[in-house]
Amino acid sequence: MLRVGLVGVGFMGWIHYLSYKKTKGVKIAAVCTRDPKRLAGDWRGIQGNFGPPGEQVDLKGVTKYSDFDRLLADPSIVLVDLCLPPNLHASASIAALNAGKHVFVEKPMGLTATECDRIMRAADKAKKQVLVGHCLPFLPEYAFARKAIDSGKYCKLLGGHFKRVISDPLWLKDFFDPTKVGGPLVDLHVHDAHFIRLLFGMPTAVTSQGRMRGNVVEYCVSQFQFADPSLVVSSASGVINQQGRSFTHGFEIHLEKATLYFDLAVLVGGQLQVTPLTLLDSKGRAEYPQLPPGDPMLSAFDAEIPEVVKSVTLGKQSNLLAGSLARDAIVLCHKQTQAVRGGKAVKI
Repeated sequence: MLRVGLVGVGFMGWIHYLSYKKTKGVKIAAVCTRDPKRLAGDWRGIQGNFGPPGEQVDLKGVTKYSDFDRLLADPSIVLVDLCLPPNLHASASIAALNAGKHVFVEKPMGLTATECDRIMRAADKAKKQVLVGHCLPFLPEYAFARKAIDSGKYCKLLGGHFKRVISDPLWLKDFFDPTKVGGPLVDLHVHDAHFIRLLFGMPTAVTSQGRMRGNVVEYCVSQFQFADPSLVVSSASGVINQQGRSFTHGFEIHLEKATLYFDLAVLVGGQLQVTPLTLLDSKGRAEYPQLPPGDPMLSAFDAEIPEVVKSVTLGKQSNLLAGSLARDAIVLCHKQTQAVRGGKAVKI
């Protein structure tokens, strides 16, 4: 039984908790938070943009820590799950690795490539795994695309376009602070940077045009170059200042014998605009792949957490959640910022 210490009891900690409860071979053995109400199991104040609201939870048999160092000193904890603000990811990950724990840290892995490199060095020194919570490859539409590509059924991957745009998150006062949250690329586009890296490998260069807000990119469109010049890959991501559409994401992926596309937008009042996952095949047909029922976000975490457990239990690091992949996604985000600032292609 894999014993986990959950650090940070906010919205993301709550979502992880729900998925751990459904996963075999793992036990939340400890929680760590400075909030005495939540240490007592009162999680009713937790609310997010998907999933159920927090509730009263039974923490009987779960060790409760208000001090992170005390949790790290607990020899029974094998994996530390970090659901903390982004600016704490690097220091907390390194501390946990130095204490001999495996680490599962929510995205972004770090705010800079330097932070990510420090985490990777600590993992190598400790001979422990660092896994990063990029849930996008587990969302039903993205998981279907990934598996269809890997199957080889539709032959060579030719490229794609990836979109992720939100309205200005006025409730997040530090969103545009590069030292705290990181801004739209590091906090938002990093999902698609990770997925692009996963599907196509590491680009060799990027050209980006965009708008800045302070020291971070507010919105940009990017064209990625690869060693294979036949790959055509682009993205559009960032923040718009109209609040009527809080979120939209989607993709169009081209293969030799199929095109896959999907689009979802959340409008004012929670209304959804959805172009369902569609597959155009080489015989002129349009198909609508059957996806699992239920909340797609919760289903993503319900697939991601078992992947974490399998990776640590078997001692074979997940290809989907590997720290090296997450580090490359952060590199791509900052290279795009450099391209926007400089107005020219940037080598990677």
